[in-house]
This record gives sequence, C-alpha cells and structure tokens, in this order.
Amino acid sequence: MRSDAMSVFGVLFMCLVASETAYSADDAHRLAMLGGQMSREDKVLLEEQVATNPNDVDSRTKLLGYYFIKGRQDADAKSNRERHVIWLIENAPESEVLGSPYGQLNKFLEPKAYDQAKQAWQRIIQQSPEKLTALKHASAFFLINDREISEELLLKGQALDATDPKWAASLGQLYSLELMSLPEGESRKAVAKKAFDQNELAYQLSDAEGRDALLTSLAKSALAAGLKDDAKKFATMMLDNNTDGWNRGNLIHHGNLVLGQIALSDGNLDEAKSRLLLAGQTTGSPQLNSFGPNMQLAKELLERGETEVVLDYFELCKTFWKSGDRDLKRWSEDVKSNRIPQFGGNLAY
Repeated sequence: MRSDAMSVFGVLFMCLVASETAYSADDAHRLAMLGGQMSREDKVLLEEQVATNPNDVDSRTKLLGYYFIKGRQDADAKSNRERHVIWLIENAPESEVLGSPYGQLNKFLEPKAYDQAKQAWQRIIQQSPEKLTALKHASAFFLINDREISEELLLKGQALDATDPKWAASLGQLYSLELMSLPEGESRKAVAKKAFDQNELAYQLSDAEGRDALLTSLAKSALAAGLKDDAKKFATMMLDNNTDGWNRGNLIHHGNLVLGQIALSDGNLDEAKSRLLLAGQTTGSPQLNSFGPNMQLAKELLERGETEVVLDYFELCKTFWKSGDRDLKRWSEDVKSNRIPQFGGNLAY
C-alpha cells in the first residue's frame, strides 16, 4: 500500500482513471489509493489541473491520497493536504473522500487547519441540517478529536434516517473508542452497553455482508459490558461462519480470543490457553497484517504466570504480522525476563 511505484507509467495511469467519478466510498478509496501511487511529477501535473479546474473533486481525491501516503517525501504535503480538505468541506461537503481517513485533520498536529475545518463543517450543518451525507462526513471528521460533536451528529442522522445501519454502526464505533480511555468499572460497562446496543441495532438493520462485518464488534462490546451470554453467542457465530473473504481471518482470531477470555473468567484455564493458540493460527487479514494481533487474553494469561503459551502465541503471530517482528521480539524478551510487556494499542485492536 505504501509502495513508491509509478515512475514512467504515472501520467498514463492517471489518464486511464481520469473519467472515473467517486460516486461511492469505495470509489473514493480507490482514487485515493491511485493517488498514493503517483510520482512527484504526476502530483505536480495534477495540482496544475486542479488550479485550472477547482471543481475537479476526483483529482483532489487523488491528491489527498498522494499526500496521505507519501507525505514524508513531500515538504509541502501537510499544507497542501490541509488546503484540499478545507476546500472540499467548504465547496463539496458530500465528496466521499471526506468520510475517509484521507479527509481528516488532527486537532493537535494541525490545530489551525483543524479549527478552520471545524468551523466550516459547523456552518455546513447549520445551513443544511438534513443533508445526510454531509452529516456522515462531519461525524467522521469529529470522531477522534471532538467525540461529543460526532455523537450529536450521528444521533441526528439516526433520527432522520432510522433504517440505515451505518448510523448505529458508527455510534457503536464511537462508544467503543471511548472505552479505550476508561478504567474497569461500572462507568465503562455502561458505555460498553451503549456500544453493544448500537452494534446490535446495526446488525438487525444490515444485510448478510454487513452482519458478517459487525460480529467482532458485537462480541467484544458484549464482553466489555459484562453480557457474557451475548458475547459467547456472537463469538461462536464468528467461528461458525465459513464465508471466505477479507474478514475470515478476523473472525477466527477475535472469536477465539473472546471465547478464551470468557473461559478464563469462568476459571477454565486450559480452554483459555487453547483458544489463545487457535487465535494465533488465523490466516491473517488486512487489519491483522497491518496493526497486528490483539494481546488482551495474552496479558491476562501472563498475569497468571502462563508464559509458555504466550511465547508460543507470539511465534504463531509472526506468520501473518510480518511488520511486527520487532515488537514480537521485544515482547518475547520481556516475557522471558518475567516482565509483562507494554502492549499499547494491541490491547484494543
């Protein structure tokens, strides 16, 4: 995904996709990825094209992909990316790229641009409060940095369009993100219950493919809420799902981990250890291959002195998490030295 490929075929490649329009989120993602494959020379040509035709949203989408993926190679990437995001918010708020990571700004790393974009989104919503696509994109913009605003927008969209599962799924994601900063206790369980309720609503409203994608969120939010029976039900469904595709590896991994945590809470140590190893035997997935495996069950087993099975789990994870070799090696050294590693984000992924 972060390849520097493109060189001599760059301009030809752009011409081949010049007629494509980002009518959907998938289209916008594809165009942004194409932009990420451009050479610097291609980027300059595309910037000139946008200067001539400011309303060329597809070219701006490709440029955002370029700056997002190759930002470290371009001294002006930060300011140019900010410029395109703000222009799109102000002039084309329903552009699909604004609902993706390519269309986001960081409140702390880009404070001036973020504040400008925030004010632009608030003006757009105030002027057109019932434009559902703009509501979705604005809620995505505020999801990480201004969660209360994001929640307000999602609830407003859900009230206007109650049959669309995306509102509930996004609210489930929002509440799940909130869990990451909450300590164990009743307050955390209450937020987890909100996440589970929204995930369950999204599941009820979704088609078969959408339901498949929600199983992991359902099982994990149920477990965090203390709804052990629901967590077990959805985790079992994950493992019973034989559908091939990008999500299969996730289902195997997280389904076994949830069942392992339930087993451990029930005092069944042998099953918990077995589930950890089964989770490590996943075939991998785009998410697992990039961000790596979840380490919550491994941590809980280490707290009980079960070092051998965790070291075996690390070895299994090497087969799909190639980029995590350094982390796995460091964690193994910690465990062998009777230290519980700092797993960071891998306790939440």
